[in-house]
Amino acid sequence: MPRLADATRIERRQQLIEAAWRCVGDRGFQSLTVDDVCAEAGVSKGSFYVYFDQKQDLLLALLDDEAARIDEVMRDLERTHLSGVERLRRFARSMAKLGEDPARVQIRADMWAEMSSNPELRERWAAVVRERRAELRSWIDEGEASGELAAIPANALAAILLALGDGLLLHAGLDPSGFRWVNVGKALDAMFEGIGG
Repeated sequence: MPRLADATRIERRQQLIEAAWRCVGDRGFQSLTVDDVCAEAGVSKGSFYVYFDQKQDLLLALLDDEAARIDEVMRDLERTHLSGVERLRRFARSMAKLGEDPARVQIRADMWAEMSSNPELRERWAAVVRERRAELRSWIDEGEASGELAAIPANALAAILLALGDGLLLHAGLDPSGFRWVNVGKALDAMFEGIGG
């Protein structure tokens, strides 16, 4: 059998990941089957196992995919000429925007449930969080140095912002009608106004 070009392999793997996102939004990850993902992607079950050894590997791929998208948001914000505070505000709003996607809400809930018993997943996500916290901390330090932010423990605020994003997504999964995301954005804006210098 001929080997697929690397670009084709990457594209087909991503096709399975995108199919999984669509399925997770409909039925959650726990009840998702490999057959569901293959049907959604229009591929054979054997194709799935070319890219993933087991369903658990798909969860890791979904988390990596989400982390890459958030990292892209952070890189885009880093390249702007915005102040540190405006970067923080836009980052927080971007994280709140994730709550509008039922698949992202569901995968975050499934991830937190899985982390309680899966040390590999827990450490993988902890590494992502450490990198994000360091980047947010640099934006907070920049805001404090420019006088836009009051003196504030940068690492603590960075941790709060990350926990706030995860917590809101988990609450949205528990009670989708519990709050409106547009109001979350307004509350975030008020919070940033309150910690201004």
